[in-house]
This record gives sequence, structure tokens and C-alpha cells, in this order.
Amino acid sequence: MTVDDWQNAGFGVYVHWPFCASKCPYCDFNSHVVSHVDQEAWRAALVTEIRNTAALTGSRPVRSVFFGGGTPSLMPVETVGAVLEAIGQYWHATNDMEVTLEANPSSSDAGRFAGYRAAGVNRLSLGVQALNDEDLRKLGRLHSTAEATQAIDLADKAFERYSFDLIYARQDQELEAWKAELQRALEMGSDHLSLYQLTIEEGTAFGDRFAAGGLHGLPSADLAADLYELTQDVCEAAGLPSYEVSNHASAGAQSRHNLIYWTGGDYAGIGPGAHGRLTLEGQRWATAARRAPGAWLDQVDRDGLGWDSKSALSPDDQALEYLMMGLRVRDGFDVARYEALGGKPLPGDALRWLERDGFVQQRDGRLRLTKQGRPVLNAVLRALV
Repeated sequence: MTVDDWQNAGFGVYVHWPFCASKCPYCDFNSHVVSHVDQEAWRAALVTEIRNTAALTGSRPVRSVFFGGGTPSLMPVETVGAVLEAIGQYWHATNDMEVTLEANPSSSDAGRFAGYRAAGVNRLSLGVQALNDEDLRKLGRLHSTAEATQAIDLADKAFERYSFDLIYARQDQELEAWKAELQRALEMGSDHLSLYQLTIEEGTAFGDRFAAGGLHGLPSADLAADLYELTQDVCEAAGLPSYEVSNHASAGAQSRHNLIYWTGGDYAGIGPGAHGRLTLEGQRWATAARRAPGAWLDQVDRDGLGWDSKSALSPDDQALEYLMMGLRVRDGFDVARYEALGGKPLPGDALRWLERDGFVQQRDGRLRLTKQGRPVLNAVLRALV
């Protein structure tokens, strides 16, 4: 595999819709609550940025498109259709292109889902987050458990594939209660679950409350570790093992878009705050768009692109990113590609003791975490970098 051969992992397009009906207290994503959105202006700007990004990359086969947010299920069907039409026009949509759209149960209905499906969406990702009403309230979600269950049923009927998210290690959550909730989720029949431990981020409502000593009932480190182990065991027994730190799927149901990130592919970031990785004439670049929706919209109108920065990634940067992303997936990463990217081998002393103590293993030219190593990913990364 050559250093700049992005085609081995594929090329994807991430489209960011920054608007939400409300801001969840744990959320540090680039999301905004506004009273009015000029839908025609936003539709035109997204298409413009696609066209001008494609002018830089040339016509590439697009393996996946991901509408993230924010709450993309607040997007008009016409906007989703216009974006997908532009991607097909200025790049090249593969016959099996995966098109994922994130949705919230509070903005889910059969007509909306049917419209997205007709526009070309073939995979839905539902932000359920909890399957009990008390915890949904604590998490600031607008939907109920009944509405979440109804949205999952609608997704199952409307789309070829669907996934939903849950957050665990929540306030006052007990091990047995999470086990029962997780088993209920597995019984709902999805072949993909994203299961995230609650993290308290600076700059969020939860972060402010935690700093002030007001966020009670968070799990101890030991309980959090037990919740993680339980999650792995229950999902694996149900045929949905983790293929990445927080993502579980049956065979063949992995998110193709996220695998592009984790295996070193190229992706274009479209929309406010969107990040990209683009290989142009042999040099890999990191792009980041302006986060503020109004500033992004104005810049696209003026310049054709909403980028805030475009930075050349050094060989060391590329190798480090490939290692950090590659260790997140169960299959690990290609050691030869890492060495080709950075021009140097992995640190021998650290690698030897990590292997000796059972945290990593090398097999078939790949380095991967063991079951023992996965819960301490960050410590393994510190040792290797």
C-alpha cells in the first residue's frame, strides 16, 4: 500500500447540518438552536461547497455519504435530494454507495422517512440515547421511550439498514438496569448499535454543572469499567461484537462511512464545522470549516468554500493519525503502511512490553488491541506515541 493511496480505504462525504430543536446538556457538537433557517440559501450553499471541493479533488468514486449534525432529520427532503444530486454530478456515486442520515425520534415520521428514502438515503442513524423516560429527561432529550420505539419501528420499515445510539454510564445507573436496557435494545432487531459512555465535556451544560459540583450520581471508575465489560459481553453474545471502541454490528453491517475515518481514507467535509482529509497531488491536507453557521454561509457565498483552515499534514502527523484511528477498530492497522507514512518503525521497547503484557498483538502484518487492551486504549496510545 502506498503512502497516499486513499483509494484503499475509500472516499466519503460528510455533510453537516448544524441546527437542532434544542441543545442537549452533554453535547459539544457544532449544533445551534435558531428560530428561522433560510432553506433555499442553505441548500444552495451546500451544493456550492460540494461543487468547489470537487473542483479540487477531481471526480472520485464516493463510497459513502453521511448527514450529521445537529439534527439532519430537520432538513427538508428537497435539500437532502439536492445534496445527493450534486455529489453524483460533481463526483461519482458508486452503485452501492452508503447514504446515512442522523435522525432524532422527536423529528421522525413515516412521511419524512419515505421522502428521505426516495431521495437516496439508505441507512438511518437514530439518536435514542436511553430507553427509559427518567434518563431521557435528565439527558435533555425531547422524546419519550414510546416515541423512540415508534421511530425505530418506522426506520425498520423505511430503510434497508438502520442503527441507533445509546448512552451509558449515566447518572445513578446500575449494572443490572443497564443490562436489561441493553437486552431490550438488542431485541429491537437492529444489526448495528452505537453505545457510548457518557463523557462530561467542557463548555457544555453538563460540564458547567459538574464544575460547580452539581452533577451527582456519575459512576465510579470501577463501575464505569464494569459497565463497559458488560456491554461488550452482552453484545458479543447477541451476535453484535464491537468492531470499534463504541460501535457494534453483525457481520457485514458495519458503518462504511466511519470505517473510512478509521482506516485512513479521504473524506470531504461539507457544511459549518465539518472536517475533511483530502489527498491532493500526493499531499494529504486537513480541512476545517468555519463553525458559526452565519459565518460559514457568508464565506461560501463570497468565496465558494467555507473553510477556516487547510493544513498540510506532515509524515509524522499522518502516521500518528493512522495509528490513533487504526487502534480504535478491532482489526487494528497495517504496520507496513504506518511505517511508510512516517518513515520509521513503531517504538520497539514499548511494543515489546505491550505485547508481553497482553495489551496488543501482531498478526498478518497488523497491530491490534487485545480484549485486555481495548479498555485501556488511551494508555496504549501514550506508550506508542
